[in-house]
Amino acid sequence: MAASNPTTAARPQRPVLQHTLSSNSFILDHQQYKPAVPINQTISNVLDQPNDAALASLSLNNYNPVSPDPDRVTETGVTHSIFGHHDNPLPHDTPQLVATIFYKSSNPIHPHLHPDSSRNVRSGDKLPSPMVPVGSAPTVDMEKIPREPPAPEPEPLDHLYGPFVSQLCLTNFLQIIESLPTPYQRMNTSHRCLDKHDQPRVVEVTFSPPPNPDYLTFTDLRKHESIWRFEREWNVEVVLQKESVFRRHKRLVVFDMDSTLIQNEVIDEIARFIGVEKQVSEITERAMNGEIDFSESLRERVSLLNGVPADVFEKLKSVLTISPGARELCKSLKSLGCKLAVLSGGFQPLAEWLAGELGIDYARANHLEVDPVTQTLTGKLVPTYPIIDAEQKRSILKSLAAEHNIPISQTVAVGDGANDLLMLHAAGLGVAWRAKSMVQLKAPTRLNGESLLDVLYLMGMTKGDINELTSDSTDGLA
Repeated sequence: MAASNPTTAARPQRPVLQHTLSSNSFILDHQQYKPAVPINQTISNVLDQPNDAALASLSLNNYNPVSPDPDRVTETGVTHSIFGHHDNPLPHDTPQLVATIFYKSSNPIHPHLHPDSSRNVRSGDKLPSPMVPVGSAPTVDMEKIPREPPAPEPEPLDHLYGPFVSQLCLTNFLQIIESLPTPYQRMNTSHRCLDKHDQPRVVEVTFSPPPNPDYLTFTDLRKHESIWRFEREWNVEVVLQKESVFRRHKRLVVFDMDSTLIQNEVIDEIARFIGVEKQVSEITERAMNGEIDFSESLRERVSLLNGVPADVFEKLKSVLTISPGARELCKSLKSLGCKLAVLSGGFQPLAEWLAGELGIDYARANHLEVDPVTQTLTGKLVPTYPIIDAEQKRSILKSLAAEHNIPISQTVAVGDGANDLLMLHAAGLGVAWRAKSMVQLKAPTRLNGESLLDVLYLMGMTKGDINELTSDSTDGLA
């Protein structure tokens, strides 16, 4: 039976991204997803031919309706077009947008979420609770959503096409980008695989011209429901930036400390020492979600620390955990000549310690008052120092940039809490890192990866660039 059906052997393999790098058109590699051009011969004609001739006659390449355009010249990368032979010249200075697509490898979507359809279902298994994707609503707790539950999520596709940025995933993104501008305009797009060519986790897509801001502003494009749905469908995150030399060359990077550069909340760790962790944690969560004023919440939490020995900060150093990729990221940025700062709503002794550990130039945090007689905390802040709240973080970012004559477009801010939002919006690139749901909704960009090194991909660096920056040979450059 198999011998009489040569079409089985003739079916081509699904293309991979590595192959497209040598093609002049990304869409060329996706003809298998389009209706095939009719073959004007019968099965009898095919069976009468020798095997080699039959295979050649059935090859998709013989009737591919899109052929390379010999008149098109590209400066870099691959130009993708669905317009075949038609020229689509754009002025040399046409603005471009860059979309960096990250596959969420730390959270692959299981294909069988319902026990009735799962192969691993066991007696007594219950239906899964309704879930809200992080960053798509102010909270992930269904009980706290003050409205009807969100619409059903799209079917997850990464389990069908692979736990990476697949060919079809990228094609779908290009189709979405093409469909957004109003009125319709033709776009040129290209892509780069930043970590690896085979099954990449990070892919950079450049397209131009951007949508007309009279119809779709850049801010609205970043929050467009079509892109958010694409993210949930393919289990990816998309970061959109305006292309410029300042996107690739940053000179000042500021970080939040708690739950960003370190995985702990310092004040919660102190509270654990004295048995008031529950009270402090509740206030912290409300403050980070923007439910109460940060300065008010800080004073309220600090008051609970009255009587704590002043050497508590020395004891805490051994329990603090530096976030994955933080050391390597700071080392890479220092190798590139960047100025670094940690701006924390935490406390100065630990901010200074962390700055020393990571090679950070500036540490700004809150100062706790110490009783000089008992050497214990008084439960108050030192009044001569400003509280490092949202406004103060933004102010420090701008003052450091001005001090070093750095344009604000060459700055980066990374944080996770509501008190970081002002500096995230003020910086040239503001990244909400594994942030609270409400913060992800309001931040200009968001990432939920496993390593802070992902920030370097947003600056257009490849895995090879990052390896070179983090290698020991760069120690002398820092």
